[in-house]
Amino acid sequence: MNFPVTRQAAPVSFALAILSSSAFADAPAFDTVVVTATRTPQQAADVIADTTVIHAEEIARSGAGSVADILQRQRGVEITRNGSAGAATSVFLRGANSNQVVVLLDGVRVGSSTTGTASWNAVPLGAIERIEIVYGPLSTLYGADAIGGVIQIFTRKGEGSPVASASIGAGSNRARTADASVHGATAGEQAFSYAFGAGYEDSDGFSATRLGAFGFNPDEDGYRRRNLNGRVAYGLAPGHEIGAQFLASRLRAQYDSGAGSFDTHSDQDLNTVALFMSNQLLPNWRSTVQAARSDDKQGSFSSAAPSGTSQIDTRQDEFSWQNAVALGTDTLQLLYSHRKEEVAAMQRSRITNAYAAAYSAKRGGHLFDASARHDRSSVYGTRNTGAAGYGYDFGMGLRASASVGTSFRAPTFNELYYPGYGLPTNRPEKGRNHELGLRYDGKLVDLDARYYRNRLSDMIVSATPCPDRPGSCAYNVNEALLEGLSIGGSTRLAGVNLRGSVDWQDPRDETTGKRLARRAKRHASFAADYTAGTLKAGAEWQLSGGRFDDAANLRPLGGYGLLNLYTTWQFTPELSLLVRLNNVADKQYEVARNYGTSGRTWFAALRYGMR
Repeated sequence: MNFPVTRQAAPVSFALAILSSSAFADAPAFDTVVVTATRTPQQAADVIADTTVIHAEEIARSGAGSVADILQRQRGVEITRNGSAGAATSVFLRGANSNQVVVLLDGVRVGSSTTGTASWNAVPLGAIERIEIVYGPLSTLYGADAIGGVIQIFTRKGEGSPVASASIGAGSNRARTADASVHGATAGEQAFSYAFGAGYEDSDGFSATRLGAFGFNPDEDGYRRRNLNGRVAYGLAPGHEIGAQFLASRLRAQYDSGAGSFDTHSDQDLNTVALFMSNQLLPNWRSTVQAARSDDKQGSFSSAAPSGTSQIDTRQDEFSWQNAVALGTDTLQLLYSHRKEEVAAMQRSRITNAYAAAYSAKRGGHLFDASARHDRSSVYGTRNTGAAGYGYDFGMGLRASASVGTSFRAPTFNELYYPGYGLPTNRPEKGRNHELGLRYDGKLVDLDARYYRNRLSDMIVSATPCPDRPGSCAYNVNEALLEGLSIGGSTRLAGVNLRGSVDWQDPRDETTGKRLARRAKRHASFAADYTAGTLKAGAEWQLSGGRFDDAANLRPLGGYGLLNLYTTWQFTPELSLLVRLNNVADKQYEVARNYGTSGRTWFAALRYGMR
């Protein structure tokens, strides 16, 4: 694979030269505890998988309208959206499709079984404590769809003395936000912990489409989001805990469907509930059981054509039993999972039972992990996946790693059953990934570089002719290769915190020889911030190369660069003010052909309490 420096890449190369003594973005510090990479809490220093952690502070100062906006600023992530923050959104991870990424909310899988994607815009930002992104195949731990990686969103948990927090904000396009939360825990061996939150967001938005789009209407297309979330847990005895958690979020977003003053909008409801129990059965054996349900409801309505109203609801019920057994300094994990997916509008369902085992070991400077999984589906039969990784710590903060893994994506219900499009005989897509990594974690400089090569087969695309009828249909015909180099890191220079990331990639359909739609060969993100007393100021620079809007590579999308500025004043330990200016240069750009993007906008928020 070649990574030439072209004129279009010059800004990225210049920024790399500035930071060459330091490096780039957001790998977690070695003492950070991460969960998603191995399904159990583990220090980042002992994790082989490529991982990024986004903390609450970064989310709070982002002024973002959705989780996708936060993810877009991270290494290895691209997004595409049909309009404002409330519109349909796709998230690409290392070039993988949005339906090739597993999304978890506090361990509960969320998403639509018809499209295979998560309702990114329905997830409330104010409820999030942190986000973990794990890149690369994780089907051995999470089953179907973890080809590109796993993104897990964690909401707050209760601990310590009671803490209340609240914020109000306003900005361009008549944006208005408000949220409040309280969390804490009682003392003692039988502690009761709690965390509750509520939020509201509203914006008049901007026109979802531009001239030339089907259904173009120059009016503003706004959105409104409301949410409630909570978590309670009770310690039965030392090492034994039971609890429950929930999230309910509703998003109403307007969209264009032709000229006129009639109402067109979509409703997205995301509801999750889970009961869990954790037991230290033996000094070296911890058992965790969870029963969860997630409902993803998506409807569209038009007053001009009420008969065109649609409602597609997905329900997923999952039971999991995870056992972590410490064998000296090693860890053995055994997992059982039962998941049922239902789509009422299609009167279809499928059940998947899975068994998995994972083993991790540390011997001096050597790290090793291996995992295997067997999935048995009532629709597509059995799938076996495996993965192995090795890391070596050279000392002085330098570590090298290598890993291999297989993965698969289950066909969506649309690809199986949608009238005139689906084929019940469609098979799962398959992936095989090879990866090399080098990481340096020093006192002043952090650096993480990863080379990956993920080959996909049995890709499901819209194919013509269809094997059993005239016209097009979803069909297993294509192969693809996701290959790239991802570099990220951070440093501190003359009192200024610098961080950034650069991705060179070649996500290609090997059957047609074309680049996968809406993926750039190069994209990058850089940031700097400086603190002086109670004032903190920062700047962010997002860059993306050109893309194609279609699989045939006939409709190009130009590259773009966005500059964002922000500042925070910490008036007291509890009270702060955020002021943010996004897209300072008022850049006009597209992430999807003929769909609108935001110009220059501002946002200000007053926050009280400790997150």
